[in-house]
Amino acid sequence: MMKITHKLPLLFKSACVFTLLYATIATTTAQTDTRLYDIIDAISEERLKTDVKKLADFGTRHTLSDTLSQTRGIGAARRWIKSEFEKTATSCNGCLEVFYQSNLVKKGDNDRITKDVAVVNVVAIQKGKKYPNRYIVMSGDIDSRISDPNNYIDDAPGANDNASGMAGTLEAARVLSKYSFENSIIYVGLSGEEQGLYGGKGLAAYAKEQNWDIIGILNNDMIGNIQGVDGVIDNRSFRIFSEPVPPTESERERIMRRFYGGEVDGISRQLARYVYKTTKTYMPEMNPMMIYRLDRFGRGGHHRPFNDAGFAGIRIMEAHENYTQQHQDIRTENGIEYGDTFQHVNVPYVAKLTAVNAINLASIAWAPPAPKSVGIGGIVEASARLEWDAVDGAIAYKVYWRDTTSPTWDNARLIENTTSTTLEGIVIDNFFFGVAAIGKNGHESPVVFPNKIIRK
Repeated sequence: MMKITHKLPLLFKSACVFTLLYATIATTTAQTDTRLYDIIDAISEERLKTDVKKLADFGTRHTLSDTLSQTRGIGAARRWIKSEFEKTATSCNGCLEVFYQSNLVKKGDNDRITKDVAVVNVVAIQKGKKYPNRYIVMSGDIDSRISDPNNYIDDAPGANDNASGMAGTLEAARVLSKYSFENSIIYVGLSGEEQGLYGGKGLAAYAKEQNWDIIGILNNDMIGNIQGVDGVIDNRSFRIFSEPVPPTESERERIMRRFYGGEVDGISRQLARYVYKTTKTYMPEMNPMMIYRLDRFGRGGHHRPFNDAGFAGIRIMEAHENYTQQHQDIRTENGIEYGDTFQHVNVPYVAKLTAVNAINLASIAWAPPAPKSVGIGGIVEASARLEWDAVDGAIAYKVYWRDTTSPTWDNARLIENTTSTTLEGIVIDNFFFGVAAIGKNGHESPVVFPNKIIRK
């Protein structure tokens, strides 16, 4: 008895050490950073309401509208947006670099450009401490329009399309400026969307010229409507649009996809899955809907120019649209009030989608880079083998896999102290695989789909 009694404390101590070690690993690698809950709580409906109304009250923000007035037109609107970013910069001791980025578009470039115009974006950059040249972007559109896309004189308040997305971008900057991140965050108001996605084209080209490493762009276009034209009311669902594979893929990459898979696993689709997962983790009351399409049927948004340049980009927007309030002259017909006016914007919903953006910006900005190269092998074997490049700042990795018909990464294995693993009994033919890097704070990079084959 004395001998057994003597060993009990040692056994108990060993068990405690193991439990503590397991808990530390679990806490480190699970995305349960309480700061993200603080970020959600800090989003202000009152500030969003004020900003949406302010933007709508400029009368019109049409790309070709007045630039000299202090109270009306896109010039007044972009100066006000810049001043709001500058206020945020002042409050965080200069943590934001605020500037205009512009491009001249010549008359006749398309049938919506009826005169030469400077398409001016308003950019605010919050530099990362460890990876200052890596950027995650949140955008909203500055411009608005009514029924005639070339009418830049009459009122086009654009309260939901897209004062809501612009207000959300301003608010995300205010809240996230209170924190320090490893990666840089760009908050931007893009112009010229309604005339041909010119603001996005200009900024994507500028990013290329500056050699920015763009992690991805979260484009917010209409995040303020909860009642669809069909009468459905839903204040919890939202859509995430993403293209399947980059349009810049090479012929070799296209051929590899045919034999190895990856038709729904491009970089934009991985960004969409990231937003889905983070939202379900921290805002489980929300219903993110991943839409496997670049944008709405036959339509476009400001993430597309970034996709065209080879960057990851998604569109975040309301689930139910009301077409009587989009691109409409302000009028009443048959008892229906047409026009994109402030009264139709649901501010609490704008706050929810702003929070969705903010927590994903923060999570990505706190995460290490994703592995650049991920190899996979296991052809005619009963197990799948993966190996990947080591990532600076990663303390561990997660190997993910899912059924080939599943939209989400449903299975994962934590991998420590190595950059390779074999998944015994997981047949390579039956699943898709990916790898993410994990930082010491528990935040993960987006998942990287295998991009090379491991030969025996």
